[in-house]
Amino acid sequence: MDFDTEKFILEIKDRPAIWDSKCADHSDRNKRLKCWEEVINIYANEDDTPEEKKELDAIPARFIVALMLFFACWINYMLRVNMSVNIIAMVPEDKTTKTVESECKAVANDVSLHNDTDITKQLRQPDGVVIFSWTNQEQAYVLSGYFWGYAITSLISGTAAELWGPRRVVFVTMFISAVLTIISPQAARLHYMVLVAVRFFIGLAAGFLFPALHALVARWAPPTEKGRFVSALLGGAIGTVVTWSLTGPLIETFGWDFAFYVPGIIAALWCVAWWFLVYDSPVLHPRISEAEKAYILEAIGDKVHSDSTTKIVPPFKKIFTSLPFLAMIVLHYGNNWGIYFVMTAAPKYVSSALGFNLTSTGTISSLPYLARMIFSLIFGAIGDRIVKRNMVSTTFMRKFFSLFSHVLPGLLLIGLGYTGCAPILSIALITFSMGSNGAATLTNLVNHQDLAPNFAATLYGIANGIGNTAGFVTPLVTAYFTKNGNGFAEWRPVFFTGASLYIIAAIYFILFGTGETQKWNYIEPEEDKRPSASSNDTTITIQVKN
Repeated sequence: MDFDTEKFILEIKDRPAIWDSKCADHSDRNKRLKCWEEVINIYANEDDTPEEKKELDAIPARFIVALMLFFACWINYMLRVNMSVNIIAMVPEDKTTKTVESECKAVANDVSLHNDTDITKQLRQPDGVVIFSWTNQEQAYVLSGYFWGYAITSLISGTAAELWGPRRVVFVTMFISAVLTIISPQAARLHYMVLVAVRFFIGLAAGFLFPALHALVARWAPPTEKGRFVSALLGGAIGTVVTWSLTGPLIETFGWDFAFYVPGIIAALWCVAWWFLVYDSPVLHPRISEAEKAYILEAIGDKVHSDSTTKIVPPFKKIFTSLPFLAMIVLHYGNNWGIYFVMTAAPKYVSSALGFNLTSTGTISSLPYLARMIFSLIFGAIGDRIVKRNMVSTTFMRKFFSLFSHVLPGLLLIGLGYTGCAPILSIALITFSMGSNGAATLTNLVNHQDLAPNFAATLYGIANGIGNTAGFVTPLVTAYFTKNGNGFAEWRPVFFTGASLYIIAAIYFILFGTGETQKWNYIEPEEDKRPSASSNDTTITIQVKN
């Protein structure tokens, strides 16, 4: 039947109760979604709509949610990585340090980049700044405290977000992290173990963040926009770059204390904005337009339970015995191994084997992170376009793009072992390896949304908790193979190990993974409550609070 959206918007302006009876007149689901998109555009531009309402509707609520997800990751990484820079100022090294001789010269005629040359480090801080004489082992405890706490809570954080609400969980975890970051200078002055404890509790709190954000993606992102939503969760790359770039000048101007105070205060202020701008679902958002709410609910369908008054315990037995979920864990572990590997082992290789100090230039050291962020946006947009045009199945898309997120980075790591004395080529391979992994926004970083949107936070929390163990294992593997030297012969097995896990994880997922929603996702498992593959029925029961 013909559907006049101009006429429709006039009808529903004072009669919101008939919303579900109009766009639903279309028998084809894609036409219904198109109908809601047109309604949103008309509704947002009605001349007699109040000005304040038009201003709010001009910016979709889901766009604001996605933007806040991006900044959540940005700020989380500011609080995560600032210690690695701050500790240099807190525990100054000797003015002259020597490092081992590399196998080859990296850059001729530039002794400032040679690792076999004395390097004088001029550390400038205001007078009267307190410094410490912690040993290397004590510094290692300070640096690792965060990650031990993070790994512990990742396993349970997803279920907590689903039971308590992701909005509340994100607010609490970020506020606790902000306060603990602000008191970190005082903790350091008491004893280094007090600072270790503070960092451990920051990690415990941060472990709740990403699973809760994925729960919000499941409730807010229409399928045709999910790639861009997941790309927003890589905002941590920008947070890393900003932190590395601004911490140095901040320390030189005000002292290392302010390198804790400033990120902590920014995080606390962000918490206020989060509480007023983000809600657990479109149903609970007080300022979302009725058109946008209906569009999101229609697009998501009955895969996500929207009744906030009902708390659902995940079906753990079915989850852990699900082969597609296990395949997703394998893919996610391979992804985390590759990321941790590139972050740690690859720069060490360029430094110790090639003699090129990768961290001597902030721009160079940030290139892999910027590349991953940029590529993730590109891949996310491509994936959304594929879904919108219904070009291929979700399963095919997930498996196909695992070639970019896992196989290609693995091949680039193998090539890294054969670059010889070519630091520029080595940096290019590291950068493109991380960049290509940006396709993870279409594979392991979103597959849990496919399998069970109702329990997306739980699935991601379990996978991320297991995947983060790679952060402890990769340094041990690197140390084992390079214990007798830093030449190319010692490093090649390191790269082969990382590449193998990347590629094997992708092959396993291609064989056993899927993009289909699992039966145990649905709250009521009876056959008449679950849609068939050919069903056009997307009726959902939503409890709306007036």
